[in-house]
Amino acid sequence: MPLVAAATAPSRLFALVPCAGVGERAGAAGPKQYVDVAGKALVAHTLEALSRVTRLAATLVVLSPQDAAFEQHVVGFQGWTTRCGGATRAQTVANGLNELLARGARAADWVLVHDAARCLVRAQWIDALIDACIDDEVGGLLALPLADTLKTEAQGRVAATVSRAGKWQAQTPQMFRLGALRDAVARAGPDATDEASAMEAMGYAPKLVACTLENLKVTFVADLDLAERLLRTRA
Repeated sequence: MPLVAAATAPSRLFALVPCAGVGERAGAAGPKQYVDVAGKALVAHTLEALSRVTRLAATLVVLSPQDAAFEQHVVGFQGWTTRCGGATRAQTVANGLNELLARGARAADWVLVHDAARCLVRAQWIDALIDACIDDEVGGLLALPLADTLKTEAQGRVAATVSRAGKWQAQTPQMFRLGALRDAVARAGPDATDEASAMEAMGYAPKLVACTLENLKVTFVADLDLAERLLRTRA
């Protein structure tokens, strides 16, 4: 099911960072995006990587309406912020897409949705995604081919072994045309876990762009420790 860009002007690229969560699984005292990792807030590392992607026209961070901490933790941010985050990630993304349209983005422009908690992302990985998808009819996402044996569980015991052949772990950014993604997210509803699944439900087949295990999403306490070590090793 091909997508056709309707605009005559060259398509631009925007980043959208949903940043309205509370991060309960990370075990932090507050939202995990503001936890100090290697000397700065977790989300500050994320936005610093995005700032190095020169083809991005702008980065929009979607915050909770109750968020009063972003400017304190990310000093001097040069992108856009809006406090229209929803109760779920999907609602936050949907609201952010509408905000981009209100700020002058077009339906044919590309949007790269990236998790605030993927603070280890590198600009070169994002550039690789753009290079792979900029001429694609649908768009795509960074992902990791699974290497481990997979098990299903029942009552704390292995129920079955699942073949890992052809299975990938979805990462972000995920890059799609704004108009198509807006329609897909609206149809998928508030519980869609990522943009690619919303596009799949519309009949599209997003492109998989191989990335590395290092592009992990900080979710649990142990992830914070690992991110700290990796970022300090880089430095």
